Amino acid sequence: MKQTPSGSEPLLVTVLVFPGVRLLDVTGPIEVFASANEFGGRYRVRTVSPDGAGVVTAAGTALGVDLAAAQARDVSDVVVVPGGPEWPSLIKDDALLDTVRALDARARHTASVCTGAFLLAAAGLLDGREATTHWRFADQLALRYPRVTVAADALFVRDGHITTSAGVSSGIDLSLALVEEQLGAEVARAVAKDMVVFMQRPGGQSQFSVRTRVPRARQEMLRRVLDAVAEDPAAPHTLAAMARRAGVSTRHMTRLFHDEMTTTPARYVEQVRVEAARALLEGGDDPMATVARRTGFGSPESMRRAFTRNLGITPGAYRARFRSTREPALKPLSTLGT
Repeated sequence: MKQTPSGSEPLLVTVLVFPGVRLLDVTGPIEVFASANEFGGRYRVRTVSPDGAGVVTAAGTALGVDLAAAQARDVSDVVVVPGGPEWPSLIKDDALLDTVRALDARARHTASVCTGAFLLAAAGLLDGREATTHWRFADQLALRYPRVTVAADALFVRDGHITTSAGVSSGIDLSLALVEEQLGAEVARAVAKDMVVFMQRPGGQSQFSVRTRVPRARQEMLRRVLDAVAEDPAAPHTLAAMARRAGVSTRHMTRLFHDEMTTTPARYVEQVRVEAARALLEGGDDPMATVARRTGFGSPESMRRAFTRNLGITPGAYRARFRSTREPALKPLSTLGT
């Protein structure tokens, strides 16, 4: 097991809190780093607020803090900036934004959770960077801060020394990724298993966005093809059909997908169909045969094979995972995190 060398300085994690902060945005990352210490880590976690006073979270829970942010003058290995449901007001709080900038200036790595991305963006720290936030507010982030490239479906996005994560519990995913980077995969896996969470969750935060996960096509002819597949996944999107739509040969179409999308036409079509099927499985009760037909798979067996290739689970298990919290739809609890 990879450990921080004996006698070395602890890895310092500074978590910012403020009135109205979302509780799990704070406690989720803290639990990950604290748990890592049980498996060879050497994290020192502290909480700071802009004025050093305790705060009341959005859940009504009172939190004490270790010190005022201005007193945290040493360099943090990680600064965690959580979010809160009242983010439209928070991004107008100049004192809070100054605190965010000051903490970032003394951080090796800055990470936001959920709507904490709005604080980073309002502070100017995401200009020219790619970022994510809760899927419900991704459009708002892109609209308010056009210099930020928003990856709406990602669980977390790293760009330089800044990582942004999606909704609430994704702060745990982000923190596990940081533990893996700093202490190794074995420690992160042990923490995930101990906390009974996934080491890496399948899919993105909304579970529905192939287009946000692949590179943006540079050529208009290819973008037209991609749009056609997304608009009607059930249509017969053969290689020949896509080549005709773009006005190129099948060989050239294959080359375009390879060069610009780093995948094959068939693989891309399958991924779009899987995400379309996901949406139907999450939001409805249609029989598997109906879902398969409406998403272009033709048969439940073809859909099952595609789900297994892309997600490692069957459509039935996927539906159960998103429709019920009472049954272990994917794995027994004892195997989570492995």
